[in-house]
Amino acid sequence: MTASHNPVPTAPTSRAPWPDLLRRPSRRGVLALGGLGAVLGVAACTWSGAADGEGVDGTVVTGAVEGDFWDTSSVHTLAVSVDQGAYDAMIQTYQDSEEKEWIEADVAIDGNVFERAGLKLKGNSSLRGLASGGTAAGGGASDGGAASDGGGDAAGGASDGADADATPAASDGGGEMQTGGGRMGGMDDEGDGSLSADEPEGLPWVIRLDKYVDGQSYAGRTYFAVRGNNTPSSLNEAMALEVLAAAGVPAEQYSYTRFSVNDSEERLRLVLDLPDDDLWNEGRYDGVGATLKAQAGGDYSYRGETEADYVDVFDTEWVGDDLTTEQSFAALGEFLQFLEESEDDEFASTLMDRFDVDGFAAYLAAQEMVANTDDIDGPGNNSYLHYDSDAATWAVVAWDHNLAFGGMGGGRGGFAADGAASDGGGEAAAGAGGGMPGGALPEDGELPEGFEPPADGEMPEGALSDGAGAGGRGGGMGGGMGGNVLSERFLADSTFAALYESALADLTESVYTSGQAAARLQELVELLTADASDFVSAEDLEADAATITAVLEG
Repeated sequence: MTASHNPVPTAPTSRAPWPDLLRRPSRRGVLALGGLGAVLGVAACTWSGAADGEGVDGTVVTGAVEGDFWDTSSVHTLAVSVDQGAYDAMIQTYQDSEEKEWIEADVAIDGNVFERAGLKLKGNSSLRGLASGGTAAGGGASDGGAASDGGGDAAGGASDGADADATPAASDGGGEMQTGGGRMGGMDDEGDGSLSADEPEGLPWVIRLDKYVDGQSYAGRTYFAVRGNNTPSSLNEAMALEVLAAAGVPAEQYSYTRFSVNDSEERLRLVLDLPDDDLWNEGRYDGVGATLKAQAGGDYSYRGETEADYVDVFDTEWVGDDLTTEQSFAALGEFLQFLEESEDDEFASTLMDRFDVDGFAAYLAAQEMVANTDDIDGPGNNSYLHYDSDAATWAVVAWDHNLAFGGMGGGRGGFAADGAASDGGGEAAAGAGGGMPGGALPEDGELPEGFEPPADGEMPEGALSDGAGAGGRGGGMGGGMGGNVLSERFLADSTFAALYESALADLTESVYTSGQAAARLQELVELLTADASDFVSAEDLEADAATITAVLEG
């Protein structure tokens, strides 16, 4: 069994939705270029602002508007105007119940103003300071919540579809958060120094252009996720997405933006598209199949074959015209039952009939390459599953890479707790003051989504491995912290493990050794130097780039 071999192009500086990519992803995909959409209507007027908001400047547009938002050769602008009363009520609702409500907002993207778009908080543990009614500034959630704006909307907050239990972060045994002020920031530091209801420009958000007005989209998307990150530059997530794209792994596009709310000071924020978006799915899957999101509070265990069986475990984000929600969950249940109950010989001989094994080998290889231990088998359960109803097969869609390049202190190397490069062995490299040595919890930095440590604050022995796990994946989370039946069984099988090892070797050669990733990193450094020096100092940018370079060269 071999994966397909397609030539890897030099990573372009402009990326658009990929209409033909990722149907059955190869290990080395091709990035399509070009814009999507057509301007259906443009109002000949200048926007003056929403009621009680500070207003946004630009030209009011309607319908599907073409744009170059996913062009990463420039820093874009994203401005939001909301009614202050509606904003305050939304924050109060979250503080009272951790429910994330949609509110109306006027959104200007590169000067194109979309009226009555939807705005909603996006995240879980990163919002725990808000849930307690406080302001988390520069280091620890006031109620001890672990930090991430990533994975499923299950741990530490409510999802769109269901509430979930909060997940506490590490304590020192006395109920107080252990935090620090390293370059990776504190538990709620989104890379901007604070997380506060008084500074909405620093909060993690999801914007939906067609929430209240049908048909509104920009650059081929209706959903835009305004991400948080514990590094000044967000280079780690941007570069992780570049590597995944080069590997042909289904994931998100990104853009750097100057982001503001109600005429606030701008902040540098990385903005992604989302697999929740109908247009994201229609562009990739031709309107066929279904896409489900794994929730942080769940796992891949078999629970049944109906949607009710998977509340707080999987959410339906998109169902094509050829399926019903009921059919998609029936197919999910059948797949999960196979993963859980099949004998080893049946698993080995028939998995490829149910699942994109080549694509999954590339996914696992890419996650290892970008040192992301907060992936499908990490404690956050971060993944989407797409069902191809034509082929009756499943595939993994990657999600949540703001802890990539060692953001959790593990993997091939990367960000230790104080921002120094880790050597990938659990110990910080020379001069580093953090990491996760000796199985202890980090004193600085961000804990993964869904992480629930023991009450005494000590990891079980082997929980943070400094060596290779099953199938050679190193830096993973063991000891019951995370884990996924799909990846575990995949890597336990010698044939599939060899497929993974081959993908890892090939992709390392084509993306890293070839210099492709290094060249792309240099382009992003030059972009931020030229267009974002008011947000990221030269010293911070150099340090972030050096940490990533250490992984690329590792």
